[in-house]
Amino acid sequence: MKRTYSKEERDLVFNLWKQGAGFSDIGRVLQAKPGSIFTILREHGGIKPARRKRSAIQLTLEEREEIRAGLSAKMSLRAIVRSLNRSPSTISREVNRNRGRRWYKAVAADRRAWRLAKRPKHCVLAENIQLKEIVIEKLQLNWSPEQISGWLRRNFSAVKSMQISHETIYKTVYVRSRKALDHKLARHFRRAHKMRQSKKHSRSGDRGTISIVNGVSIHERSQSIDNRRTKGHWEGDLIAGSGNTHIATLVDRKTRLTLLLKVAGKDAGSVNTALLNAFAKLPGKMKKSLTWDRGMELARHAEFTQKSNIPVYFCDPQSPWQRGTNENTNSLIRQYFPKKTCLARHSQMVLDGVSEQLNGRPRKVLNFRTPKEAMDRAVALTA
Repeated sequence: MKRTYSKEERDLVFNLWKQGAGFSDIGRVLQAKPGSIFTILREHGGIKPARRKRSAIQLTLEEREEIRAGLSAKMSLRAIVRSLNRSPSTISREVNRNRGRRWYKAVAADRRAWRLAKRPKHCVLAENIQLKEIVIEKLQLNWSPEQISGWLRRNFSAVKSMQISHETIYKTVYVRSRKALDHKLARHFRRAHKMRQSKKHSRSGDRGTISIVNGVSIHERSQSIDNRRTKGHWEGDLIAGSGNTHIATLVDRKTRLTLLLKVAGKDAGSVNTALLNAFAKLPGKMKKSLTWDRGMELARHAEFTQKSNIPVYFCDPQSPWQRGTNENTNSLIRQYFPKKTCLARHSQMVLDGVSEQLNGRPRKVLNFRTPKEAMDRAVALTA
């Protein structure tokens, strides 16, 4: 069955591409084949399409629901008009174009309106033939789009219709749906890529310069979290074993309570699923925040926050000390799971047993209480 992508997933593809990620990198985040990622990007030349917006004067889904409810209650169109403060002709046309009073459905009407509202405008070069011919001529002379734009601005300064930005030229060449310029003209660019690429893009080595898209910095974390005043604020990470196997670790900043999670893989989907399942089992007071490093395994942090209502904070690049509690805990966990051993063979039951042992060991930082005792004490003080 062909893989489909939601609007959020498509946005993530373009955001990661802009950050410099390759097809395989993005595929691992979305658990998709690199070829399908390439197809999504090629459709728009690697340039993220503008988000569609509904006109402010159009009927909203809520208004259409009001119309449906009114029709079901056998209200007259005039009565519905008064409740919505809309023109009678607007409501009349809306009902008539969507199967009439008897069969009107709000959701179907809204989807139809959204679909029919899509009227792509012709780009500048499709409408201005003279400008188009000049741009093609200069591209074939190996001029860069920026040189063309600057030359037009100087030589046609008094003619507004002969002005064009270099970004528009790039988009018209790369975005094939525009059809004003042949995408083969891209071979005249300094770097003859098939798609627009980020300056950070690389096909070799680890792309460590990629940053999490729209991640909230640890510097925006409240002072109460930094001061460890309350429980429920977690630090997390992955520990690696042989054969590309991993375990997710979580530790509460105040009580040092530790959780170990079995993950199917290092990809964002597997880690996201493991975290959601783990936090779903915790009481509400233990679900306040999560701090993580900038690993791509948490690229779907927005989805995690949406489903769990837990904000995620990200450390600065190459700053493990900002998650010092978790780093120290990981060193304790290595006593049970040494480096270069396969972690996939351990079940969640085994991991829970290790967590129980760690949470039953007295800690100097807790005045030699155990994390479990510290948790019980914290619960008693807030009860």
